[in-house]
Amino acid sequence: MKILLVQAKMNKRPMDTDLKTRMAPSLALLSILSLTPKGHEVIIVNENIERIDFSVNADMVGITVTLDVMPRACEIALEFRKREIPVVAGGIHVTCCPEDCLPHFDAICIGPAERVWSKIVNDVEAGCLQREYCDMEGFCGEEIVSPMYSNIEQKKYLYTNVVSTSRGCPNRCKFCYNSGSNRLYTRRPISDVIKDIKALKTRHVFFVDDNFIGNPKYTSELLQEISGMNLIWSAAVTTKIINYPELLDQMAATGCQSLFIGIESINPISLGSVNKDNIVNKYEELIDAIHSRGMMVIASMVFGLDGDDRNTFSTTLDWLVKMRIETLTSHILTPYPGTELYKELDKAGRIIDRDLSKYNTANVVFAPMNMTAKELYRGYRWMYRKFYSFKNIFRRYPINGTQRRSYLLFNLFYRKFGGLTSFIARFVPMGILGRIAARVSYKV
Repeated sequence: MKILLVQAKMNKRPMDTDLKTRMAPSLALLSILSLTPKGHEVIIVNENIERIDFSVNADMVGITVTLDVMPRACEIALEFRKREIPVVAGGIHVTCCPEDCLPHFDAICIGPAERVWSKIVNDVEAGCLQREYCDMEGFCGEEIVSPMYSNIEQKKYLYTNVVSTSRGCPNRCKFCYNSGSNRLYTRRPISDVIKDIKALKTRHVFFVDDNFIGNPKYTSELLQEISGMNLIWSAAVTTKIINYPELLDQMAATGCQSLFIGIESINPISLGSVNKDNIVNKYEELIDAIHSRGMMVIASMVFGLDGDDRNTFSTTLDWLVKMRIETLTSHILTPYPGTELYKELDKAGRIIDRDLSKYNTANVVFAPMNMTAKELYRGYRWMYRKFYSFKNIFRRYPINGTQRRSYLLFNLFYRKFGGLTSFIARFVPMGILGRIAARVSYKV
């Protein structure tokens, strides 16, 4: 059979450019490619880069679905179903809200695909496709398949050096999909992770786990294994990393350059409203501990929490600048369907917009408690403008000299002048730009 795998076009946020939409390939689809039984032709199409050929004459279509692309995924499915081509959908949104997704596709995959994808393919071939496929009880990390890295078209993406060590997160923050049903947390065998790193054939690696320190003992063992590989790497962690100074030492010693951290808010009341157990009075100790080891902080902040008001933006900006936070990813609180937050706000009648294409953390889709929707949106846009102003880029300039080149590259050529860099990418392949950035930043 000819199988078409589709990544639907994402909805860019106001500050996003093509650098964001072409950041990295879909590990989900590359994993599905690895799971496909031999003897089938598989074509992967990323709609952020290329158009879908609806006349491709495929025998089946698979679509990976995140929340904000759900409307577009439905449009894609409709076009293929008109041609009597069966469409199967999977992904995090399908897993958390299967009942909402089922009407739009011929079949859905709930949870991990490892146990069911080959059956789905065989059922399509035999003409007996079922409506739902789910087999996740007792699913463990040993079952997670490696993505087929050899099929990545490197020139199309800014970075292709992405590796996962786990799936899910042990925390259950109300606004996160990990608070929904059908979610799991499991870690991969360290030997499998090492195999994936070696398959990339590069020293520069991004670990793309939801929470790289979900199990600190496992993380420490992994870092011991990579200690001799001379890597340059980054990962996402929680603020709980402050409780593991030895782990921070290991990170620095093994080549960690930056940590993405869900700080979310500097207001304990706001954090408590979404079951986020960050300890605000340890934030400064945390930032200092990371900076003192030569690593950068990529801060994730969420605005619109129930403890937030109009003054939240300015006080947060002042704190971020004072702490010399190197980069910021800012979000408007977004109640993803299937999460505890969504159930809570829906019950209170506070959901004001159900257009899922707007659920990309850049739109106000609920009624804030202590400000208007317009004030929340304006504050969100204001935060990005001010944080990445020339004045504040200068004020946040790293004290540690080893990070200054990567700091300037990100703040200037990814954020401040990202549009110009995207324009250059029309003439210079994205992959080359990524390699240049890595070479300038880390000499790799």
